[in-house]
Amino acid sequence: MMTTDTVLIRVQPTPNPNALKFVMNAPVKIQGKATFSKPSEAGGLRLAEDLFVVDGVRQLHFFENVVTVTHAEDADVDTLQLEIKAVLQTRMPAHDPNFLMEEEKKQVDRSNLPKDLQRIEMILDETVRMHLQGDGGDLEVLKYENHKLEVRYQGACGTCPSSVGATLDAIQGILREQFDPEIEVLPVM
Repeated sequence: MMTTDTVLIRVQPTPNPNALKFVMNAPVKIQGKATFSKPSEAGGLRLAEDLFVVDGVRQLHFFENVVTVTHAEDADVDTLQLEIKAVLQTRMPAHDPNFLMEEEKKQVDRSNLPKDLQRIEMILDETVRMHLQGDGGDLEVLKYENHKLEVRYQGACGTCPSSVGATLDAIQGILREQFDPEIEVLPVM
C-alpha cells in the first residue's frame, strides 16, 4: 500500500515554458489520459480538485504515471512546485488511477471510423503521439475533410508556443509523406 512516505516525485521541464511534468513511482491514470482545463471538469476526482487549489495552476493532464501542470506565466515556479508536490504526496495514496472520464466511457472503437481517419490515427500513434505524451501532452483528431485535418492539442501541448509552429509542421510533414501529399493540419483551440 502506498503511503505519503513512499510517493516519489521527479519534476521535469517540458518544451512549453509554462508547463511542468511531475513523474511519480505510481500510476495516475491506468488507461487513457485525462485533461482538465478548469476545476469543474474534475468531476469529484479529489487529486485534480486539490491541484487546482494551488495558485497559478491553469490546466492538468494525467497520463500513466505523470501529472503535467500548465501554470500561469507569472507564477512563482519554485513555490508552485513545492505546493504541487505536497498535494501529490498527500493525495496519491488515496487516488484511484482506474478512473474513467465521461468521453472514455462512451469512446468509440476506431474500427468504426472511416478508413482515412483510421489510417491517420495509426500514423499519429506510430510517429507523433509518443513524443507529445513524453512532453506531457497529446493530440486529438477532430475531423478530416477535403485534405484538411482538424486537431486539438491536449495537456502541455495546448499552450505550447511550438505547437502551432515546428510541431504542427512536423505532424503535417509526416502525414504528407505517409498519407496525403496535400493534407493541411489545422489546430482548433
